[in-house]
Amino acid sequence: MVFAIRVGSAGFAYGAQVLAARLMGWDAYGIFASVWVWTAMLGHTLTLGLSQGACRFVPGDQAQGDLDLARGYIRAGALVTGGAALAIAGLGAALLMLEPDLFAPAYRAPIAVALCVMPLFALQDYLEGVARSQNWVGLAIAPPYLLRQTLMMACMVAAILLGAPPRAEVAMGCMLIAAALATALQAALLAARLRRAMPAGPHRYRWRTWLGTSLPIAAIDLANAGFTFVDVIVLGALVSPAEVGIYFAATRIQQFVVFVHYAVSAATLQRYSAARAQANRFLLAELVRRQGRMTAAATLVVGGAILAVSPLLLAMFGPGLGDSVPILCVLIAGSVGASLFGPGEDLLTMLGGERLCAGITVGSLVAAAGLCLALVPAFGTLGAAVAVALATVGRAGLLARAAGRIHGLPTPVWAAGMAR
Repeated sequence: MVFAIRVGSAGFAYGAQVLAARLMGWDAYGIFASVWVWTAMLGHTLTLGLSQGACRFVPGDQAQGDLDLARGYIRAGALVTGGAALAIAGLGAALLMLEPDLFAPAYRAPIAVALCVMPLFALQDYLEGVARSQNWVGLAIAPPYLLRQTLMMACMVAAILLGAPPRAEVAMGCMLIAAALATALQAALLAARLRRAMPAGPHRYRWRTWLGTSLPIAAIDLANAGFTFVDVIVLGALVSPAEVGIYFAATRIQQFVVFVHYAVSAATLQRYSAARAQANRFLLAELVRRQGRMTAAATLVVGGAILAVSPLLLAMFGPGLGDSVPILCVLIAGSVGASLFGPGEDLLTMLGGERLCAGITVGSLVAAAGLCLALVPAFGTLGAAVAVALATVGRAGLLARAAGRIHGLPTPVWAAGMAR
């Protein structure tokens, strides 16, 4: 179900990106892509790791019958996420007002709108984590990834029909409306289901434990977001907006492949925490084996299918994207290679080892940025793709090694049945 929703959302996201590129042209689309990358990266990090933490702490507390602590975590996480997101958005608005010359004129209006979008992204990311902690995967991912993308595309069409200029700030404004509506609906539905599943009662808090675990996870989230977009960020500094837009189009198609890991992880992540709380070692090993093999097989199948139709998918963005096919091939090869190492990151964030995971991810991000800076001047956008693919595979290998050493649960697909 998760995979079906994410594939559907990827289809709508792809349609929205095609529509934006067609309407705005490559220069304006490149500006939109650059602002969008920073918005997504910061917005999804402003939960301070509490979204992933919900999958780690809440199921364990419920499995042990400690509903007071589970209720306390849900309330505390919402307050901290909202406060942090609003604070960062306010700082960004002040910087934009006091030092407007830091940003090129074409970027100022889109950034102003993006500052309003970021808190909504953060809150929706936290709501997703809470819903996933209850195994309500449909409620967790349908609003942010299916409904939001659908509303975004509808708003874009409506804006153009009403005569709005095809500029980056208009596209960001459409995303603001879509995010606000999707977040409001998800919050209402989640609150209603939580009231039925978790009776009203006292709240207990363990701030030191929660933040001590969640902040390293926040570093992982930030590094992961940076890892996802580092190529676009480096390209934005070294090549023209049009080239950034063309490269970004290829990455949007590659997201169909990346969603495989997300789908399997969304259905499994919180189960690691519950299995550990029940001291069920057999279940842990079985989850690792199933997740690793399912992710690798599905990634290979979906990657091959995307490559087969990639010329058609790229052509929908407009003419002249034939050179993007090698970029897409390299990016997909990196995803397939990384999938073979299994769910090392999930084990480290759910069972312990989040600080080591953060260190590996940050180190891989630095390596990816360095490779991009070294390869882009010589090979252009293809160099960025090679850099990210190499760093992706290297990071997966290091995470698998760390998870096996700490938890004794081998994660690579060729070793996932040998847990000691």
